[in-house]
Amino acid sequence: MRLRQTAQGLAASLLAATILATPAEADQRFPARLAGHALLPAFSLHLPPADAPAEAMMSGRFAGPGNLRNDRPMSVMGTTGALHGNRATGISFPFIGQPLQGFSGFSRSRAADGSFYAIIDNGFGNKRNSPDALLLFVRVMPDWASGAVDVRERIFLRDPDRVIPFRIVNEGTRERYLTGGDFDPESIQVIGDTVWIGDEFGPYLIRATLDGRVTGLFETMLDGQVLRSPDHPGLVQPAAPGRDWRVPRSGGFEGLAATPDGTRLWAMLEKPILTAEGQSEGRFLRVLEFDTAAGRWTGRSVKYALEQGATAIGDFNMIDATRALVIERDDGEGDPSLACPAPNQPRPDCFPNPARFKRVYVVDLAQTDANGFVRKLGHIDLMDIADPEGLARVETAANPPLRGRFTMPFFTIEGVVAVDDAHILVNMDNNLPFSSGRRLDRAADNEFILIRAPELLAAR
Repeated sequence: MRLRQTAQGLAASLLAATILATPAEADQRFPARLAGHALLPAFSLHLPPADAPAEAMMSGRFAGPGNLRNDRPMSVMGTTGALHGNRATGISFPFIGQPLQGFSGFSRSRAADGSFYAIIDNGFGNKRNSPDALLLFVRVMPDWASGAVDVRERIFLRDPDRVIPFRIVNEGTRERYLTGGDFDPESIQVIGDTVWIGDEFGPYLIRATLDGRVTGLFETMLDGQVLRSPDHPGLVQPAAPGRDWRVPRSGGFEGLAATPDGTRLWAMLEKPILTAEGQSEGRFLRVLEFDTAAGRWTGRSVKYALEQGATAIGDFNMIDATRALVIERDDGEGDPSLACPAPNQPRPDCFPNPARFKRVYVVDLAQTDANGFVRKLGHIDLMDIADPEGLARVETAANPPLRGRFTMPFFTIEGVVAVDDAHILVNMDNNLPFSSGRRLDRAADNEFILIRAPELLAAR
């Protein structure tokens, strides 16, 4: 028996070595196995800085119907919205304090203690409903043994030196803390003692210090022209798509990747931009190169093709000098086994728009075709992760129940980074209090997932 097991183990090792050494096909699927699962509870609140405006002690005032101010704490029940059946999530707002949610991207580099830098997004989803949500980035460390997430530091963004050239929500204050009414930060890279943040409203690149002080703001340039979204502060209404703005709303810099030497950033837009006629230029995204030392766009760009079934990307991070990880996703949430019979007739016991396409791709920016499209080397499926050890800490609503298998059935999966040669870390933005996914009747927690995927990371 032992000899037979040894022979089987040798065969498996040889097969794994062969897979690692073989060039990947464009859409080759690699295996993925759950190696760790940690959660920060959905209802996690924290205090604003002591010198922030007093109104920051409450958040979500404008996140209800009509974006009209509501000063009654916990008076409006969060729901999943029309796209996902308007199911109640069990958490009401406005909040006393600031919610710790909206994890939207990891930095490739880590802090000295090994913790991960992560960006927090604009608050409640758009510019109108988030002027009382303070912007920040954090240092977090998942504990895979206990399943807890240690938030080791919260760094609030501020502009005391008046670097930002347009009026901000906290314009007349001393520290000028930034809010979700000013920017929508969705991606982050820390290079030495400098923090770079990708924004969706401009879209802009924001440069800051490790203690959150803004030191630079950079317009987006493509082919010598400024790229703007409908939320750009310089836009004058009425504005024509394609002429006055080419980046769709919520289509700015969802991904921001840094080369290992820190000399270049690659910024990826979340959605296809528009042509001069106001139409989408195709099912692909622009990826633009930025020189960090010079503080300017180099003029180089590549194209990233979206797969059928994907509507956007969630994050983008370099593995090495040319290869990168990219999350592609659809807009669905919830396990497909509980799909509503009629999507236009939602019920409380089913998902009208379930999650179907959630993947992590590895691409090579140095390999482009004649049309400038980067080569995809393969992917893992986040809706089909092996869990033979039963490491999942939260049960997923599914029929039949998941056994030995783990999924990420979330609307917005927005963080990915390589941990070592065999593992990646993935997390999601839980859109508190508006998304569920894991359960039908409960707001999603902030989940951090460690995935073993050595073949994906070795693909070339």
